[in-house]
Amino acid sequence: MVDKPRILVTRKWPEPVEALIAQRYDATFNDSDVALTSAQLAAAMRDFDAICPTITDPLDASILGVAGRRVQIIANYGAGVDHIDLAAARAAGIVVTNTPGVLTDATADIAITLMLMTTRRAGEGERELRAEQWTGWRPTHLLGTSLRGKTLGLVGFGRIAQAMAERARFGFGMDIVYFSRRPGAQEDEQRLGARFVPSLVDLVAQSDVVSLHIPGGAETRNIIDAAIFAHMAPHAILINTARGDVVDEGALIDALEAGRIGGAGLDVFAGEPHVSQRLRDAPNTVLLPHLGSATRETREAMGMRALANLDDWREGRTPRDSL
Repeated sequence: MVDKPRILVTRKWPEPVEALIAQRYDATFNDSDVALTSAQLAAAMRDFDAICPTITDPLDASILGVAGRRVQIIANYGAGVDHIDLAAARAAGIVVTNTPGVLTDATADIAITLMLMTTRRAGEGERELRAEQWTGWRPTHLLGTSLRGKTLGLVGFGRIAQAMAERARFGFGMDIVYFSRRPGAQEDEQRLGARFVPSLVDLVAQSDVVSLHIPGGAETRNIIDAAIFAHMAPHAILINTARGDVVDEGALIDALEAGRIGGAGLDVFAGEPHVSQRLRDAPNTVLLPHLGSATRETREAMGMRALANLDDWREGRTPRDSL
């Protein structure tokens, strides 16, 4: 192993993390903070020992298998890795790591924010006020829904889902149900008062709020589709802090426009950063620009976790977050 491996950091990271990387590695940083092209990523595979990408860097088989590849490790900045072809990486002998755990609380907080803003119609109210359309207080103006005693349905039961469940149950007195590929640990169910529902259709049918906490990719693409929206209650809302492609956005817009569901709070989108005009115009929506992990503390911790994986690899250890 060379003393200072060549490292490419594809987007701008928090300064304290970049400073440490610069001390330990022969590092190249993307000071422009503009997403790299496929051609640039392919060239980087030949020029560097390690790449530190983000969700904005799709690494498919054609890039990972480029002739003359030098890269040995992809230390992803983020927990989700659906932008990386893991099978192709394994076939090429490239180690892939992520940064799990450190963004749990921040993402759960955004999910709660979206739930509150949507159920209380806060986004609509702010837009009305900024447009100078507010005519003053009145008893029936923008009536929302209380969360106490309502049912939160979680799709997925991992760290972020459980953190949201904890906030919803003990902060707002909500009942918790969840759907996942298999039941969670009994101790987690007991701690959160959560009940496993083996059918996604049954889960959404009994939920006032449906919150998504599953990875993106081929297995979950459009798992929330028109058939699912048809089983949701007319007052129910959808929250998505997972990945945009798990929701059929066309079906979601149709459901919102037709009043088949009560609203949606979204932090992720299928074609982000591009969001369709129909979705931006859809009633009772709260739309955020992928802010799930966007706290100073979390983004720095993500970088430190990626750096720890790089250090493990450099020292000949199996990186702690190898996938």
